[in-house]
Parts: sequence; C-alpha cells; structure tokens
Amino acid sequence: MKLYTSLLLLGLVSMLSFVASVMIPSGEVLALKTFKEAVYEDPHMVLSNWNTLDSDLCDWNGVSCTATRDHVIKLNLSGASLRGFLAPEFGKITYLQELILHGNSLIGVIPKELGMLNSLKVLDLGMNQLTGPIPPEIGNLTQVMKINLQSNGLTGRLPPELGKLKYLQELRLDRNKLQGSLPGGGSSNFSSNMHGMYASGVNMTGFCRLSQLKVADFSYNFFVGSIPKCLAYLPRSSFQGNCLHIKDIKQRISVQCDSEMLKDVMSYSRQDLEVACEDFSNIIGSSPDSVVYKGTMKGGPEIAVISLCIKEDNWTGYLELYFQREVADLARLNHDNTGKLLGYCRESSPFTRMLVFEYASNGTLYEHLHCYEEGCQLSWTRRMKIIIGIARGLKYLHTEIEPAFTISELNSNAVYLTEDFSPKLVDFESWKTILERSEKNSGNVSSQGAVCVLPNSLEARRLDTKGNIYAFAVLLLEIISGRPPYCKDKGYLVDWARDYLEMPEVMSYVVDPELKHFRYEDLKAICEVITLCINPDHSVRPSMRELCTMLESKIDTTINLELKASSLAWAELALSS
Repeated sequence: MKLYTSLLLLGLVSMLSFVASVMIPSGEVLALKTFKEAVYEDPHMVLSNWNTLDSDLCDWNGVSCTATRDHVIKLNLSGASLRGFLAPEFGKITYLQELILHGNSLIGVIPKELGMLNSLKVLDLGMNQLTGPIPPEIGNLTQVMKINLQSNGLTGRLPPELGKLKYLQELRLDRNKLQGSLPGGGSSNFSSNMHGMYASGVNMTGFCRLSQLKVADFSYNFFVGSIPKCLAYLPRSSFQGNCLHIKDIKQRISVQCDSEMLKDVMSYSRQDLEVACEDFSNIIGSSPDSVVYKGTMKGGPEIAVISLCIKEDNWTGYLELYFQREVADLARLNHDNTGKLLGYCRESSPFTRMLVFEYASNGTLYEHLHCYEEGCQLSWTRRMKIIIGIARGLKYLHTEIEPAFTISELNSNAVYLTEDFSPKLVDFESWKTILERSEKNSGNVSSQGAVCVLPNSLEARRLDTKGNIYAFAVLLLEIISGRPPYCKDKGYLVDWARDYLEMPEVMSYVVDPELKHFRYEDLKAICEVITLCINPDHSVRPSMRELCTMLESKIDTTINLELKASSLAWAELALSS
C-alpha cells in the first residue's frame, strides 16, 4: 500500500510538472530555447538543464516564473561567462520583468525586439561585448526602472526615445563608444531645480523628461556638447572621459576635453623632447601619419617619440578624446613583452601631439625576417624565443588585464626587438584610420559638436581577440618561413601553407630555406597552433592562454638540443648570444 501511495504521489508530481511546462506559452519556451542555441560557449554549464524533455522550464537555471508557473517573469544569468548572441525571440516573453545578463561575453547587437517587453522593469546587459547602436525601440519599455548597458562596445547617438521612460530611475551607459550630445530637451532656462517634478511639457524631449532619474553614468564615451542643466545634480564622475564644447564670441566651436584620465601618466614638454631628440633631427621612421624620432633623456633611458602628423585646424574634440583614451590605454600595459609607454606631449603652440615610448634598439621583427644581407638571419632558437615572447605578450593583453587589449594590426612590424632580441608588442597602427578620416571630415562641425571620426580599430579594441589570434597564426608562419604575409607571385602566405600544415611528410617545406637546421618537434607544435588559429569558425579558435600553454610545453628554447641537432650550432650560438 505504501509503495502504491508513493508511486501515485510521484506520478502526480510528474504530471503537475508536465502541466506547468505545457502552461508556459510556446513563444516563451521558443525564446529560451533559441537563446540557448545562440550560446556557443557555456564554460560553467549553467544551461545544462535547459531541456523541455527532462525538466520543468520554471526550474531551469536562472529562470523564475509566476506563482502559478504559467509565465516567465525573470531571467538572471549574470556572471555565467556565456559566449553567444542575444535572441530577438526574447521579445516574446511578454511577462518578463527582469532580464539580467550582466558580466558575460555576449556579442552582436541589442535586438530591437526587446522593446516589446512592456512589463520589463530591469534591463541589465552590462559588461558584455555588444556592439552597434542602442535601438530606439528601447523607448517603448514604459515600465522600466533600471537600464544598465555599461562596458560594452555600443556606438552611435543616444535615441531621443529614451526620454519616454518616465519611470526610469537608474541609467548606466558608461564605457562604451557612444557619441553625439546628451539629449536634454526643454527650454534653455530649464534648471536642475525641476528634477523630481513631473515634466509634462508636450514639446519636451530627452533626459529632462525623466523626472524619476536618480542615478546616471555617461562617463568614458564620446559625447560632446553641454551637460543638460536638468542633469546638473549628477556628480562630475558621471560625465568624465567625454568631450564638451563651448562657443566663443565668433560662434566658432572650440573643444575642451576632460583630461582626468591622464592624471597618472607622465607629461613631457616639447622642449624636453626636442633636446632629447637633437632638435628632432634623429628620425628613425616616418609615414604619412607620423614621424618617429630616437632620443635620450638627460640621465634617463633611450626613447622613441612618435609625433602625429595632423594640422591643428583638423584636430577635433573627438580626436583629442581619442588621443587621451589611447594614452591612458597604452599606459596601463606593464609586461616584459609589451612596449612601455613612458608618457606623452600635448601642447598648443606649436600644435603638438606625441607619444613617448621606451626605445627598442634592434628595430622591428620584419626587418630581421626580411633581411637579405649575409649573416643577418635569425637562428631557429632565436625565432622560437621570439614566438614564446609574443605568445606571452598576447596572453597578457587578452586575458590578464581588464578590459582586454588587442593590437590593431598585429604583424611583424608591430613587434620590436630589444638588444637581447626579446619581443615587444607595440600598437602604432590604430592612428592610421583616425588621421585619414580626420582629413576627410575636417571642418565638418554641426551644432551638436564635431563629427565623430571613431576608427574601426578603436571600436573593436577590446572586442577582436579572435582576429588577433588569426593574425598571430600568420605571424607564426612568417617567422618560421621567412616569407612575407602576402606577395604578388604566391598570393597569401596562409593559402600557400595550408597544403603543408597537416602533412608531416611535407611540413618541413614551410621552413625558411636560409636556416641550416631546425627542430622538427618545434615545427610540428607551431603548425598545430597555426591550424587551430586559422579555423574559419571564430568561435572555436583557442584563447591565447591555451595557445601559450601549448607552445611553452612543446617548444624547447634551450641551447643543448640545438647543439645536438647541428654541427653548425656553435656558429649560430655565437650569433644568438
């Protein structure tokens, strides 16, 4: 009898769970299943029980339902390290009150369909890798009280529709790439005293309509223009790291930028750098974008000074803000295999924008790989040490600092070598796009401020680690083969090498013919890494942490094995010492 009763109760529980699952509208079930399919990495297995056949949807990790278990009202998967996309189908969870996906690695755009969530009170997508604009449809979230989109890669202007969110109390948009002005709205005499009063003016738009707004953070974007008076109650920190413009008597727009982010970075005077660089006569490199000088500070280190080539008339507030961001970003790097920024120079007369780096005396890796003079080739062991150093530098940039840092154009010209041939990763190329676009947009200033000329490299700075990993593979090929990444006769280096990478019997064909010997185990490990890095599916490319571990465990950079491998090693040892 007891057994019968137990079985009956178990059956009732199972039936109730099944009924509850059936009661959830199919659109809501589809939305969650679609999101799970859009997640391609779930390292902590938080979605492991998201299965309609094995469990009740209301018992899925992160999902909360109504008391009657007939609708999903909350989804909280914060800090789950999920990699994937937001599902547009989320818009079908019409009873959803809280969508919290903070602290993951979600990519792509914010779906406009989220604007269909009329019951939503909390939208938290902060600390992800989302890009694109904030969809105007977010203004349809008439019940929302908190929006957090901080620390993504969002671009574009703020939609004025945000002014329709009359219950909004907290808005966090900091640390994105948003641009334009802060839409205040109202008349010019609208004052901060009106904050907290119901703003009912029919012509009033923008943030001045948000009578309930108590917390807002717009810091570290690319906003220009005046701070709306109705937001004057917010602390200064809510606006720092942006660009403000004022009008002089001639109504010419001039720009002042918040330089708070440079407070911990060394500032050099032009005069000091002029003395160090021998009246700027010691030129060691130049391009249409910049000139590089070598110098020696009095009682200090040797330096490389990069002077940006741009006219003052073409220097906009956005360019100034970008310069400051770049200086602050470079200054936080501190690793044996990354270039060390010592400081900057910023003066108005004569107009000067310079970056000051620690000097690497052996030039670029490109110069050594493609040197055709006798005796200048790099030995196999030295190349292996350079590869390990580059891998360690990239591991540091991608995984050991927050936010991550990527090299805009990772190639052999971005690798500088010290006196003992230690590699230093330096990012100079991010200036190319911004300076080119500044020439095209010079003089194009609107009533809302200077036209934004954000370079692609900046927008993707913290987002394109997988692109860096592909470039790392190309760089590895260049190092072991001595061939450039592209040549007219043979095309792209990767395409040429594909036929050899996975075939042991012909793998040695990719090795630089100038090398007298090499270690096959090293070559095999490098070819394995290259194959993983050039996988067309970005999502399955390993991280730099994994790649660095693979290389460190399989490549031998000691001299003993090299001495055994070749009778010519003593001569090469003399060259590499």
